[in-house]
Amino acid sequence: MMKLMVEERLQKLIAKAGIASRRKAEELIKSGVVTVNGKVVTQLGAKADPEKDHIKVEGKLINPKLAKRQKVYFLLNKPKGVLSSTDDPKKRRLVTDFVPKKFGKVFPVGRLDYNSEGLIILTNDGDLANLIASSRTIPKVYRVKVKGIPNEKAIERLRRGIRLKDGYKTAPAEIKQIKTTEKNAWFEVTLYEGHNQQIRKMFDEIGHSVVKLRRVQIGHLTDKGLPVGQIRELSDEEIKRFFSKRQEG
Repeated sequence: MMKLMVEERLQKLIAKAGIASRRKAEELIKSGVVTVNGKVVTQLGAKADPEKDHIKVEGKLINPKLAKRQKVYFLLNKPKGVLSSTDDPKKRRLVTDFVPKKFGKVFPVGRLDYNSEGLIILTNDGDLANLIASSRTIPKVYRVKVKGIPNEKAIERLRRGIRLKDGYKTAPAEIKQIKTTEKNAWFEVTLYEGHNQQIRKMFDEIGHSVVKLRRVQIGHLTDKGLPVGQIRELSDEEIKRFFSKRQEG
């Protein structure tokens, strides 16, 4: 029987091989470092079949990686002063440094800035990474300490959505005040999007800069039982719940 040809988008194959996240893979394609059967491909809609096509990224064949790649999933409670990246010219500590080398190359799902701490998922599964990064139904929950005590009118502006200085218009957010001191206020902020340094920029807009920021929840995953600086593998059930939520939606 003739084998059915199965083609997939290049960015998905690159992510499956554990080379980079889906978004980063798109950047690699556009930069001209991806070839299929010796020809440079820069179209994001391009597809290939790893069973018959030779796919290279920066001159390295990724087909063997696709053939033997075992998917791994970790949840890290990132400390402050760790970079959410797979490399850094300044040689700062990376979130990927917490994953034992035996599991191979992984990448972070989304971002958590250098001066923030909290939960971040590390995986080599481009499908899960893309699902979480692009979802508008998976909540990300943060505990935020800000300078001063914003009034209710200012917080209501953030709840409704606000135009940031970079031009981005935020979606509605859930914001609950947890406690106040003489000089600071603590809030629980729930977002369903992931604009770069969004929470810091939001509070800057109302004149109350963020002093501390910690992500305590991603979807059904929480930081309960996972101290800052610790990492654990996700269970099959925890992973399946992300995909089942997509099908429910």
